[in-house]
Amino acid sequence: LHGVHFEFNKSILTADSKTILNAVATSLIARPDVKVEIAGHTDWIGSDEYNLKLSNARADAVMQYLISKGVKADNLTAMGYGETQPIADNNTDEGRTKNRRVELRRIE
Repeated sequence: LHGVHFEFNKSILTADSKTILNAVATSLIARPDVKVEIAGHTDWIGSDEYNLKLSNARADAVMQYLISKGVKADNLTAMGYGETQPIADNNTDEGRTKNRRVELRRIE
């Protein structure tokens, strides 16, 4: 979900993120057999506990938004992983930005 962002230190979706999620919702509605996990991730700034809570809140915000657009709730699961699965170097601004993300993972 490249381009899905939140207000700083919050789980409130930005307007641009909603545009991206609208397209995701359309795709998921067209494929009612597909189930996905919405995985929330953070950088390493802040405590482990805080980052886990924030990543859960962000994953849940995406899930609730998709449900509000007509995606079946039974097809969605939200899970926060905090800072445990970085994809870039947390020692740089660019890396931390990449690590603050939400991913969709198809589940069986």
